Formats: sequence, C-alpha cells, structure tokens
Amino acid sequence: MSTSGIVHDDTFCFSGRYALGFFETASKSSKWYLGIWFNTVPKFTSAWVANRNNPIKNTTAMEVTISQDGNLVILNHSTKSIIWSTQANITRNSTTAMLLSSGNLILKDSSNLSEVLWQSFDHPTNTFFPGVKLGWDNLTGLNRQIVSWKNLMDPDTGAYCEILDPSGVDQFLFTPLNSSIPYWSTGVWNGKYFASLPEMTASNPVFTTTFVNNDQEKYMTFNLVNETMVTRNVIDVSGQTKQFIWLEGSRDWTMIYCQPKLQCDVYAICGPFTICNDNALPRCTCMEGFTITSPEEWELEDRTGGCSRNTPLDCISNKSTTHTTDKFYSVPCVDLRRNAPKVEAAASASECAQVCLSDCSCTAYSFSDNRCSIWHNELLNIRALQCSGSTSSTGENLYLRVSAEDFHRMKNNRKGIVIGVATGTGVSALGLFALVLLVKIWRNRSKSSTNILGGVQGCTRIIAFRYTDLQHATTKFRDKLGAGSFGSIFKGVLNDSVAIPVKRLDGAYQGEKQFRAEVSSIGAVQHINLVKLVGFCCEGSNRLLVYEYMSNSSLDVHLFRNNPMILRWTTRYQIALGVARGLAYLHDRCRDCIIHCDIKPENILLDDSFIPKVADFGMAKLLGREFSRVLTTMRGTAGYLAPEWISGVAVTPKVDVYSYGMMLLEIISGKRNSSASCSSGGELDVYFPVHAAHKLLEGDVGSLVDQRLCGDVNLDEAELACKAACWCIQDHELDRPTMGQVVQILEGLVEIRIPPVPSVLEAMAESSHSM
Repeated sequence: MSTSGIVHDDTFCFSGRYALGFFETASKSSKWYLGIWFNTVPKFTSAWVANRNNPIKNTTAMEVTISQDGNLVILNHSTKSIIWSTQANITRNSTTAMLLSSGNLILKDSSNLSEVLWQSFDHPTNTFFPGVKLGWDNLTGLNRQIVSWKNLMDPDTGAYCEILDPSGVDQFLFTPLNSSIPYWSTGVWNGKYFASLPEMTASNPVFTTTFVNNDQEKYMTFNLVNETMVTRNVIDVSGQTKQFIWLEGSRDWTMIYCQPKLQCDVYAICGPFTICNDNALPRCTCMEGFTITSPEEWELEDRTGGCSRNTPLDCISNKSTTHTTDKFYSVPCVDLRRNAPKVEAAASASECAQVCLSDCSCTAYSFSDNRCSIWHNELLNIRALQCSGSTSSTGENLYLRVSAEDFHRMKNNRKGIVIGVATGTGVSALGLFALVLLVKIWRNRSKSSTNILGGVQGCTRIIAFRYTDLQHATTKFRDKLGAGSFGSIFKGVLNDSVAIPVKRLDGAYQGEKQFRAEVSSIGAVQHINLVKLVGFCCEGSNRLLVYEYMSNSSLDVHLFRNNPMILRWTTRYQIALGVARGLAYLHDRCRDCIIHCDIKPENILLDDSFIPKVADFGMAKLLGREFSRVLTTMRGTAGYLAPEWISGVAVTPKVDVYSYGMMLLEIISGKRNSSASCSSGGELDVYFPVHAAHKLLEGDVGSLVDQRLCGDVNLDEAELACKAACWCIQDHELDRPTMGQVVQILEGLVEIRIPPVPSVLEAMAESSHSM
C-alpha cells in the first residue's frame, strides 16, 4: 500500500533512504502526521507513523522537540499540550534524537551516545523494516507487532496484525486485532525456515531471515542480501502481508510476494452480511436485502462496516407481535466452515427455520446432514464457491432471514414480475414465440425488427431479449456452465434445438445507456476468431449477454484437465495464431480500440473444427482512437496481469499482449505457468515463464514443449512461439510487440531476435524463494 502523501515544508532530517517529517495522506485532508517515509523513491510511501491515532489539524502551531523530561514530543505551541510522546522512562533531560540510515528513529543520552533510550524499531506500525525485531523482549515485556492501517488513506490502527504466537509455538500468526485466532500462520520455525514458507531456502535469496529464542528475547528479523535494493514489507489493509521492490524502470513498487494468497482467507475481510468471492471482481458484495454501510470507507478498502439491512426485521420493528412475517432467502453454494453456529435440535429444515424465527437475534440457518445450524447477529466470513449447479461437495445453502418486504422484492428480481395469471401465461408463450422468431431473423440477417439494436460498421444486428424469455430458455438459470468475468454463464436452449450460452452479469451497476452503447460496440465486432454476440438483455438491474455456442468448450479444458484427447502441435499453433489475429482485430480494426483485459485459456472457446474464438468481453474496455491509453480499475486474472495493472497507471492494448504471452507459454507447455516446472538435482522448482526465458537463451526449446506430445513437434514453430511469448511478457509495454506484429512473427513474415529475461518476473521468482 502506497499513500499519495503530501510532505510538509518541515522535513526534519534525511538519512539516505529515509526521511522524517510531517506529511498528510491526501490533499486538503487537514490530517497531518509525523512519520518516516522512503526518501529515495519519487512516489511518496510512508514507512512509520508516530501519531497514527492522533492526527494533527494545524501544523503551524506544532513543533517536534525534546521535552523537559527528555522525551521526543509533538508539542502544541498555543495550548502547550503534548500531542504525542515517546513516553520513555528517562531519568535525564540531555537527550538527542537521530534518524539512522536503517530508518530507525532513536533517542540517546547526549553524554553517552552508545545507549539507546528509545527507538521506533520497538514500535513499528504497518511496515516491517530490515533489522526490526518482531516479537518479544522478555526483560521489558515489550511485544513488537505490526498492525495494518485503517484504510488506504488513514494510518489509524487497522483491523489486522502480525504477531508472534502467544501460545509459545515458534511461528507468527496473522490475526484480527486483539484476537489470537489466526487466519494464516507462517508455520513452525524448523531452524532454517518456517514450515509454510519452504521457498525461504532458495539459493539466491533477496532476504536472510533469523529467528532468535533465548531467555532474554524471542523474535524474527530479516536483512537484505543486496543493500542497494529498495524494498517494503507491510501488512496491508487487506489483511495480507505483502513484499514490494522498487523498480526504477517502471518507477513504481512491484509486489513480489503475498500471503495469504487468497483474499477471502482473511478473517471478515468483507465485513458483516457480505459474500466474498475469490473468483470474481469485486471480491466483496452485499447479500441480497443489504446495502453497503459506508460507501466512502468501502472505496478506501475499509470494509469492516460491511453491509446493513435495507428493511428491519419484523420482530425488531414490531416487538409486541406474536407472529413474525420475516422470511428466509436462500443463498446457495457457500462455504460456512469458518463460522461458529449454534447447533439446535431439529428433525427437519422446516423445524430448523422455526427455531430461528423464534429468536429475534437469529439471522440465518442451514440444515444439512440432519444438523440444524443457527447464526445469531452479524454474519461473517460467508464465502462463495465455484459450483456447477446449486450445490457442490463442500458448498451449502444458507437461509438468510429478511423482512417480508425485501423477500418479495428479491423474489421478483429473480423470477420476474408476473402480472396476472391468465395474461401472464399468454404473454410468456407469445414472448417465447417472438424469441424463436427473432433468432431466425438474426440467422437470416434480416434488417427489419423493432427488437434489434442497429449495429455499427455495417455489422450484424443484435437481438434485444426479454428477461423472462431468457429465464425460460435457461430453465431459470439452472444449468451453470461456469463463471466468467463479473458473472456466471448458463446453458440455454431456443426452440428446443438451438443451444446458447447466456452470461448473467453479477453486481452490474452500469447504467442502461452505457451498457447499450458498449453492447453496440462489442456486437459490431465480426471476426472468425471472436465469439459472436447474439443478443443482450437490459431490464431493470438485469444485464445479460447471449453468445453463439462453441461445441469444444474452452482451451483450458484441453490443456490442463484430464482430457484423453491431447491437442496436437499443429492444432495448438493454429490456436495461438488465431487468437493473435482476433486480438489484433480488436486492437486495430474496430471503430473503438477494444482492450479485452482478461485473456486466458478459459476465455478462448473452440468450435467443432478447433478454430479459436476469443470470448468473455465482460471486462473489456473501449478506447477511443483519439486516445493512446485509458485509466481504469484493475481487472483481469492473477498470473496474466501485466505489471502496469499493479502500478495503477493508465493502460494500453499492451496489457492484452502481456496476457497473451503468458497464455502462449501455457499452450506450448500444456500446463499452468503457476505449476512447478521440472527440476533436477533436488533443486526447488522455478516459475515457468522465467524458466522458459532462460531455456530459450540456452537454445533448449525442446524441453519446454508439452511432453505428452512425445516429440511430435515442429521445433522451428516452437522456437518462434517461445520468442514471441517472451517478448510479449517484457516488463515495459514499449518493449512488447503489438498483436499485429505477433501475427507476423507467428506467420514467419518477420525476423525476431531472442528476447531478454523479464526482470520483474525474475525478481518475483527469486523473491518467492527468499522468504
């Protein structure tokens, strides 16, 4: 986490890498802090805050000085009051404050500079400095721990901390503040590394870690192997520990390590009455019947307030009633294992529901394996699972208690509003007939229909479906094919014969005008290597997209799963070439440049002839031809994200080039880049993209190709594909080719030299072996 800080004129001292002074985290926030930041980094980044819980409103009346008792203090001139103090037990007043080159602010006796009376290293905030002792001082009782910021702009004490296990086990725990119940741990120290971090034994580490346990102290510390490297190790507002390195080339921090890796593993990361989903963006959404409690704090990634009810429960608003009208709303396919319900005696689900209704504090129940589980008050840690149907082997149905008013509104949102029984039946039948007719019109490319959007660039028109018709075609969205960006995909059938995939966009807050404009632009795209958009639905809050059906599923099914039919090399190469052509069309030949933003094997569909089709434009960003780049929120899938996504700068079509390069390596190897590559001699496995770049330099392309092909490979094509892939994943976007140039490379029309090993990826790989 980097703060966009503003430094006050009174910067008191510099010590090479670090500086000490007043700063505020946002322009005109009127909240100033005394702190230490990285002096050699042009992007303001706080490292330590003195008065994190007591910001200064008026710096003109403040000064940092040594008080009469010898402590370093922030003093208010006008009131003579102390805002902050080192609070050391000092028996003399001849003290001196110094900022060391290590970033340690120390207080010493002026007559004996070898004696440290107080030091900031004993009171870390959210940053773990090299040289800091994280743990206990048994003699003084000091417990050094790091605690996250409250949000991205507020250094106040946050919700998460990293502490030495208080039970005495030699490990560190990540817990909610003021709790010893961990949501992640380093594992036990075995003398060389922590059990959950075997990568600490790498032969070329970035850090060296030491764990000390004796009568006086018990702590962990780390030091840099290369002292010139600028790094940060923080506990983020996300509750994750993150390591960054500063790269001069990109002029920004690059994250090289994160634990726990899944955001939803962090305790209560989304707050009460929310659902956390590691496979969707945004990660946190409110349960139905609830809205975000504080949108402002939510935007700053402080979601501790979670979501609040739209309508109070009947038992709360009508306390004198003897019969509640509250209802239960089903939340399917969720993980409830991290909750602590109260188990009640109930022989059936209906009895379990009655037990909950009899207690006003009961907010939800579940019933499975003849076990009635009851939840009271706030619901935390509800996690969405990837399910093919309504449930999975580990997923459960949670029955959420809501007011009758909200229940009926949510039920109508799911099922559609039926106006009249007799007329409703007739309208549905007529709608289905119209639906089939419209599809036939679309297939015959007719130009007359009031329910079709006019396409741009003279392309095929798009059908505007009704929500109730798509409900009927998908049997009320029962057959889930999978999950894509921002939504789920369901199988539908038109006229009992025409199969269609229907994507329902989840949490779509996009306005109707903007949604229709983007549908028009994307629907105008016509290319053999792009999935055709058949139609859409935009009714109320419902946003759905209908695509053409692909009989051979997606590329990941053939590359990574236990599929008996292995894709031949010629097929793989044509798939790689086809995808490159499709992306080149999106970037260069549409009215608006379309940046896909989520290129990965799951989004490459294959027809009955294995012709690839780029699909899932749910994250796509339109870029007008008069602009060279666009600023947007981070989107995409981990493992395929270009470095500029992480730095937060405006992006260009080169982010798709990077993702394509990552995917091309997977096409070549037949396995995920994140999977361990083959190793020998007992060495640790290496990150495959870095391994591939090195093998390419060594001229050993054959070892990179999927071994299941048994050598049936055109090595000239394999070398060409490897070169193209490694150029695509270069650190800087200017070093990457365009997708049009990639097409020319794969077609053998241009010469291409061997690319350098991407330094960001290599640094990330090395750092992952150093912890």
